[in-house]
Amino acid sequence: MEIREYSFEEIKDPTNIIEGKRFEFLLDVEVDEDDELYSEFGIEIRVIIGQIDEEVRMINYFLIDKKDNQYLDFGLEEDEEEMILQFCKEELLKAE
Repeated sequence: MEIREYSFEEIKDPTNIIEGKRFEFLLDVEVDEDDELYSEFGIEIRVIIGQIDEEVRMINYFLIDKKDNQYLDFGLEEDEEEMILQFCKEELLKAE
């Protein structure tokens, strides 16, 4: 899996109920043809990241088939989740 493009923005909490900050990342990923996630139109991953002080963690993610914008009922493997979390952490550090 390779991240080709991405965007992210902070999710504002007007109620101040959520501790720390939340970010939404949209990752356009390229998946090998032999991977069960493969779609000829591409896959997008919507990732919700939480940050409290220096701790950054993945709260949730959703896999989306770009063909019809349908959510896929698949999960990522642990190493893929870790790779995405590391990518998001690095991008947040660059943005500070």
